[in-house]
Amino acid sequence: MYKYNCLNPIANIGLDNFNDNFEECKDVNEANGILVRSASMHEMEFSDNLLCIARAGAGVNNIPLDTCAQKGIVVFNTPGANANGVKEMVIAAMLLASRDILGGTSWVKENANDENIAKTTEKAKKQFAGTEIMGKKLGIIGLGAIGVKVANSAKKLGMDVYGYDPYLSVDAAWNLSSDVHHVANVEDIYAKCDIITIHVPALDSTKHMINDKAISMMKDGVIIINLARDILCDEEAVLKGIESGKVRKYVSDFPNPTTAGKDGCIVIPHLGASTAESEDNCAVKAVMEMTDYLENGNISNSVNYPNVNMGVCSRPRIAIFHKNVANMITQFTKQFGEEGINITDMMNKSKGDVAYTMMDLEDEIKDSTVEKLQNIEGVFRVRVVKNKN
Repeated sequence: MYKYNCLNPIANIGLDNFNDNFEECKDVNEANGILVRSASMHEMEFSDNLLCIARAGAGVNNIPLDTCAQKGIVVFNTPGANANGVKEMVIAAMLLASRDILGGTSWVKENANDENIAKTTEKAKKQFAGTEIMGKKLGIIGLGAIGVKVANSAKKLGMDVYGYDPYLSVDAAWNLSSDVHHVANVEDIYAKCDIITIHVPALDSTKHMINDKAISMMKDGVIIINLARDILCDEEAVLKGIESGKVRKYVSDFPNPTTAGKDGCIVIPHLGASTAESEDNCAVKAVMEMTDYLENGNISNSVNYPNVNMGVCSRPRIAIFHKNVANMITQFTKQFGEEGINITDMMNKSKGDVAYTMMDLEDEIKDSTVEKLQNIEGVFRVRVVKNKN
């Protein structure tokens, strides 16, 4: 029986996918798997019972990935599950920034007691005039699940779309409209586009990628949309751009003291993926990832370990988390060879400094064998996925 704990409320449509081998526990230290949305886990102490963490969403900056990797704790996210919800918010952001809808509706509210408001409106509405998005150049930085959906929808709205992603996946390329201009340098996005939207993960390499230098390359009156993570933009530089007239509007989904209430900023209270459909999709995907890993050892959509799939576990199976260095596989196979245990199937994949090796065996896995494997230098964790009944 596997135990799971929910650090945040998780949609029941997802939890209902757990089978009879799973039960919810209230004590996080008893959990084999943790389901989480936004709760910060950086200060948590992880018990030896914990095997995986599934984030019901895409961003994982609330989880200590390196610490988990060193402990052999697999961290999953659910890329694409909330993509449509965020895509629709990007379209809304473009319209809100291009047409002063918010200013206009605020004026109506302020003048609600004017008996002649219909007549007054005809004089006042000029101050809220905007521009259309049809025919405008849209630059998309990051062509993952969300970026591709934004690109395809924007094309249907008559926009001229430019996309930048040096790591464009094969799946994303297949789904991307052939009419999208795929540029090799992000500077081309800055120089050509009227509206720029960012869809990349928050990493050291992407922090403040929109900065003074980037903004200086942009067209006058550019609209910047950031529904990914606030640290992707140097928001002090963005405010300077707004003040100088270089930046027409900045739309962010992350309220903070820098931009909240500032002129030229449209700050949304982190609603990009806050739809019933997105939350349901993320919950279902997170539960399925956790279930497949705990029952079969298979890894999909992990952010700290490589994807590995050996199908349904029907015989003794062992999983080894280790450093991505030479001679590890040789040591594992030598150990089984010395014990006369035949390996019927094996898969090894690496991701950066870590690797994951899974083996199917003909014979029962002894505790003494697990201990010997665990004592090999460079091994983080050894997990028996299934033993003989």
